[in-house]
Amino acid sequence: MLENAKSSLHLQCRRPVFLVVALGFVVRISGIIDDGFVSTTSKFTFEIALPIFVFMKLYNIDLAEKFEPGLITFAYVVTIVMFLIIWLFASMRIKRKEDMGVFVQGSFRSNYAIVGLAVTLNMFGEDALARASLLLVFLLPLYNLLSVIVLTRMDESKQENIIVKTAVEVIRNPLIIAVVISIIFSQTGLNPGKAILTGAGYISDLALPVALIGIGASLNIKNIRKASRLAFYSSLLKLAVLPCVALPAAILLGFKGEELGIIFILFACPTAIVSFIMAEAMGGNSRLAGNIVVLTTIASVITMTLGLVSLKELGII
Repeated sequence: MLENAKSSLHLQCRRPVFLVVALGFVVRISGIIDDGFVSTTSKFTFEIALPIFVFMKLYNIDLAEKFEPGLITFAYVVTIVMFLIIWLFASMRIKRKEDMGVFVQGSFRSNYAIVGLAVTLNMFGEDALARASLLLVFLLPLYNLLSVIVLTRMDESKQENIIVKTAVEVIRNPLIIAVVISIIFSQTGLNPGKAILTGAGYISDLALPVALIGIGASLNIKNIRKASRLAFYSSLLKLAVLPCVALPAAILLGFKGEELGIIFILFACPTAIVSFIMAEAMGGNSRLAGNIVVLTTIASVITMTLGLVSLKELGII
């Protein structure tokens, strides 16, 4: 049993996702990089590197083979149901509107685009990464829609523009654009050329490491001391309740192996950094949003690792 546990831990650490996050934190507090570097690289990663990364993983595979309506439907149903339950709970317990929307968003919105894809690649390899990337494309519009809905409840004057704002965000999302382009290339047989693919490969290789370093560099440990009970409760919902609801439901519905791993990673991921940006832009409690991001990112080092190792040991994934 001990040898099996060591084997699972070794598997989890082959590509040390959270050690790269820790590296980002260390180089930031040591002064090697500053806020300007983090801001610039974050923008580069989201708008250039990650879209190229997704394109490179999808453009030359059989997308029809990787398209899994059952997995997508399950992710949608669980996300929407848990969103509504959390919103109902928050509406009964939280009085300040600027806190309620941020609490709900922080409790359901996963950093699947960066942490999720990195951990999926680490645990299951390239094939699973392609499946996870397609799942991400369908989830991004849902995350945006639900976040805009709950955050605009804080200001009734903004509610009329929900549909327009959400549609614009979806259309302009670089990751979704990358998938559309990859589908065009995949279905038409177009070849960008060796030189372009080689250059794109270099950038693609940068995407996840730079993104993970950016996450680590953006962490502010001091905020944990100032974090409110709302931040802790939201983090508990995100890292413990959601995966503990999603995984048994997935098992009962017949999902197995790698699919269960993808589902666990999706719902066990820390809260997305973009939740802080949206909260600040829409008049929410940005400090609460930032605290949730910090708490879930740090705590997920333990919860995701233990969860994946345990599931591996039990033969579930």
